[in-house]
Amino acid sequence: MAANPRRDYYSVLGVPRTASDKDIKTAYRKLARKHHPDVNPGDKKSEALFKEIGEAYSVLSDADKRKKYDRWGHDWEKIEQAQAAGANFRTRPGGTSYTYTTGPNGGAPSGAGFNFESEDLGGLFEQLFGRASGGRQRVRATPRRGGDIDQPVEITLEEAFNGTQRTYTLSDASTGESRSVEVKIPAGATDGLRVRVAGKGEPGSSGGTAGDLYLVVSVKPHALFEREGDDLRVKVPTPLYTAILGGEVRVPTPRGTHLALKVPPETANGQRMRLTGQGMPRVNASGRGDLFAEINVQLPRNLSPHEKDVFAELARLRDGASVA
Repeated sequence: MAANPRRDYYSVLGVPRTASDKDIKTAYRKLARKHHPDVNPGDKKSEALFKEIGEAYSVLSDADKRKKYDRWGHDWEKIEQAQAAGANFRTRPGGTSYTYTTGPNGGAPSGAGFNFESEDLGGLFEQLFGRASGGRQRVRATPRRGGDIDQPVEITLEEAFNGTQRTYTLSDASTGESRSVEVKIPAGATDGLRVRVAGKGEPGSSGGTAGDLYLVVSVKPHALFEREGDDLRVKVPTPLYTAILGGEVRVPTPRGTHLALKVPPETANGQRMRLTGQGMPRVNASGRGDLFAEINVQLPRNLSPHEKDVFAELARLRDGASVA
């Protein structure tokens, strides 16, 4: 049975070939979350799709790789190796033209060479990397660095505030052994932050080094706090009489503590008050953002008859003041 052909990377991510870097990143994150093995335990189809999605993103998210893929398709890495070994390529309508000529000390007579015009590169690569000039000479393949792997990881706002870590079981392609690796995610981590784990990506070929593993961070929405860069915003329930007369309210923080905030008299609903340096830590920099407390005035409920009389009296006083 013939192997299933590899799908076009743009089709894998469901984006057009003109897609922007942002479109590609958005599509990848959406699909990676949908087909992540943790979300679909034991689902081999989702596992295969997740790997295919990661492979597509590792190429299309890299400007240089994407350019080569757009030109040569799935054979772009092989073509690079072939070029390093002496093959010359040029695109032409309907296919690819390429020429390989041995050096003066190669297996073919001086000045002799191989000329191909075909869309099938298999024979060319066999001659370049398997046999040359009837099997009398083997061309040494150029060491190739392995590709990078992007692994999505989702953390809570509290984990982003304090910093956290994840433990992964990684396999060594050369020995087949597995070991656990702890990866630290820094305090202040934001959506899209890439945390590098050197040498834990795809294995290299022909003696090349392995690529890197990147944890691509996404931060879960929080029930209380909204994030704006390094700043945080939180709505603070404030009794009506406190907003009118002034007083003190308690402002929650991502640490799980509360800060006392003085509210001046006649504070309007929705007014923001800054608590300097109480926001998110800044990644790779000192200091923190700010925490903005948004006053959320709470109207009293279940008023007693006396309380209603007090409000009625206040209304009469306000009406009289406006008439005067």
